[in-house]
Amino acid sequence: MAGLDCHAIAALLDGELRPQTFRDVSNNGLQIENTGPVARLAVAVDASLETFEAAAAIGAHMLIVHHGISWGDSLARIDGLNRRLLAAALARNLALYAAHLPLDAHPTLGNNAQIARLLGLARTRPFMDYHGQKIGVAGELPAALPRERFVGLVRETLRPRRLERFDYGPDCIRTVGVCSGGAPEGVDAAAREGLDAYLCGEANLQAYNLAKQWGQNAYFAGHYATERTGPRALGQWLAQTTGLPCDLIDLDLPY
Repeated sequence: MAGLDCHAIAALLDGELRPQTFRDVSNNGLQIENTGPVARLAVAVDASLETFEAAAAIGAHMLIVHHGISWGDSLARIDGLNRRLLAAALARNLALYAAHLPLDAHPTLGNNAQIARLLGLARTRPFMDYHGQKIGVAGELPAALPRERFVGLVRETLRPRRLERFDYGPDCIRTVGVCSGGAPEGVDAAAREGLDAYLCGEANLQAYNLAKQWGQNAYFAGHYATERTGPRALGQWLAQTTGLPCDLIDLDLPY
């Protein structure tokens, strides 16, 4: 697809991800435009100064991320870090597209669908309501696994820099609920649905109390590690759809 610009690529992404259907604090879609054609793409988890530098270093003209720079009225004032982020993108003529909840919930390219695929979950279904929409995935492992083998599977597939575990549920795990990033309330959803384990990104006091009181296994592999799966899949889709090279910028952050 020759002659694409950032608006044409944003339109392709809008059509696939349907950001307008989500109630989200992120201002999803094209957040920064550039000038001229787009000949190379990059995908990443976060729109950060480090990511902008990495995208420019590989010659990308457009960056597609899970966490953009525009959240609610966060850009009401262009000063401090806002000024630095915008200046960095504009100086590199780098367009920016953000897909937050749309990339969590997408049935094939999404963070949660990809984690379910990597774990080998079958009989998958939407899981965990958020503002009236299911954004997670629940399913079944091919066979029940002892806790240690399940934790080993998570480490092998997601390659987390760290993993927190609340082993308060059954000794063997077959049914799993997945919701990437920061969703401690998913412990409650998993318990109410009778799932053997819940897999998420960030643990907190709420998650600990819910897991212990419900008697629920809950595992937290890091916000970043659970949310690079969607950008990777989206980048592959973009390369196939547009014919443009698309690189994953993986900073392998520990959080």
